Amino acid sequence: MSAPIEQFLEQYFFRHPVNATFTGIRLYDHELPDWTREVRDDEQDEFEALTIALDDAYPPSEDWGELARNPAQLDAELARASMDVRQLEFESRYFHDKNPALWTGEALFGVIGLMLRPPATVEEAFASIAMRLHDLPRFLADMPHTLTEPMPPQWVARAVRECAVGADLFRFKLAMWLDAHGADDASRMWVLEAGDVAAAALDATAAWLAAQPVQHEASMSLGAEAYDVLLRRGHFCEVNADALLERAQQALPDARERFESLAIEVAGSVEALAEALADDHPAPAWYLSAFAEKWEQCREFAADHDLVTWGDWPLRYVPMPAWAADAAPQLYFLFYRSPAPLESRDDHVYLVPPIDPPVSETERDRRLRQWNHSAITLNHVVHHGALGHHVQNWHATHRSTSRIGSVAAVDCASRIGLFQGGSMAEGWACYATELADELGFLTPLEQASEQQSRLRMLARTIVDISLHTGRMTFDDAVEFYEAEVGMPHSAATAEAVKNSMFPGTAVMYWLGTQGILDLREAVRARDGAAFSYRAFHDALLSRGSIPVLLAARLLLAED
Repeated sequence: MSAPIEQFLEQYFFRHPVNATFTGIRLYDHELPDWTREVRDDEQDEFEALTIALDDAYPPSEDWGELARNPAQLDAELARASMDVRQLEFESRYFHDKNPALWTGEALFGVIGLMLRPPATVEEAFASIAMRLHDLPRFLADMPHTLTEPMPPQWVARAVRECAVGADLFRFKLAMWLDAHGADDASRMWVLEAGDVAAAALDATAAWLAAQPVQHEASMSLGAEAYDVLLRRGHFCEVNADALLERAQQALPDARERFESLAIEVAGSVEALAEALADDHPAPAWYLSAFAEKWEQCREFAADHDLVTWGDWPLRYVPMPAWAADAAPQLYFLFYRSPAPLESRDDHVYLVPPIDPPVSETERDRRLRQWNHSAITLNHVVHHGALGHHVQNWHATHRSTSRIGSVAAVDCASRIGLFQGGSMAEGWACYATELADELGFLTPLEQASEQQSRLRMLARTIVDISLHTGRMTFDDAVEFYEAEVGMPHSAATAEAVKNSMFPGTAVMYWLGTQGILDLREAVRARDGAAFSYRAFHDALLSRGSIPVLLAARLLLAED
């Protein structure tokens, strides 16, 4: 690896110790980041020095053929783009200076990440967790001095809730985790004492946030100019927000019409579809095995159609551990997290809600209806655990020609590690479910559910662009979700909150999926009868988690 790229990654991991943990870098497991404005000013100076070093070694280039042949040149372009996005975040004061939930998420998952994926030895795990818990008051104490921008009340409410959930977890559930990992008395006392210290800091943070004046006028829009930077530098999209919005709006009616037609065909009406999906669930005795069986069927389906190289990364679906069961539904607690690319492990697990006692029969039935056959197939197997994210993560880890592409899409505290990884990670996973539909893997009910997901993906794209370019208010976004895709008010509100917090994120699902479909047609037209799904998919995924639209230019320039 070239020195400037290595320097970029070293700076990235040093400044993002929680991201480093999730990526498999263990040097910083004992600490949380410093997000004070003074330190971020220092980081901007580091960006300037890194940019000079990158430009000297690899001058900026739009020679796509050269970028396709030279991984170091490509990584230099990705590093510069990544720093441009991080610089935008600092200068906009829309993130660290405005969003308390960004802080609470980092604090909680700095510890939860270690609990989910502890270091190699239990002694290291206990030490890292205790030290991060002890560092948590320092990190949270910087919030009041840094959050100087008006905070939307919806973001404050989320942060307050996360403080309460985290305090409960660190006070009362750490003991369960310690018992499961065989902690001796001394280690147990050390970690539990640190948990009490962290819980007290979360209580104090929640009290401070609750005491702040409600700021209903606080903007929930990044702004059109900044949003275009995210499109250009984050997604390598040459089409502006106006044109993207027009395309999504034009596609919405046809997507809705197809969904309504499928819903009527399989369930009698749109309203009846939700009940039909919920009713079609595994029997309690076969709940857990349903995931594994569908996973194997998906792998066989990919092999039968010669779709893609499926790496040797077995996945086990296991019940969520007891220590996490209460906290998970209230946090950004992913059932599937990308394996750490820089820390090889043979065991990859996918957490699912348990249905056995002490879960009540009423709650068991609710979970079975929520985690029905359609949800298992589309979301938890094809999209996440099998053909989608898991296969793409294997390629990014083992076959990526881009060093940055191998780490960009790692799931971290509140979002992925590098913004540039999003359109490939989510675009491929959504494309995988479309491929499953296209080639006959889905039942009629699952086809209707998949079409509903496409409709919602377009709606999220429209809201993301419209909200952050000033065409919609937050209330407009909630009403749009309710009217256009039939979301209940609570779900529409939660979705709009997520859209507001992370601009340019919802659009990447559609941008990535459509980008792959468009690229496939271009390659099919070029290759004619020689076109191969496996060759196309392997070539695409071998780029790692880089922007789909950039990968498309590279693939088309290779030949």
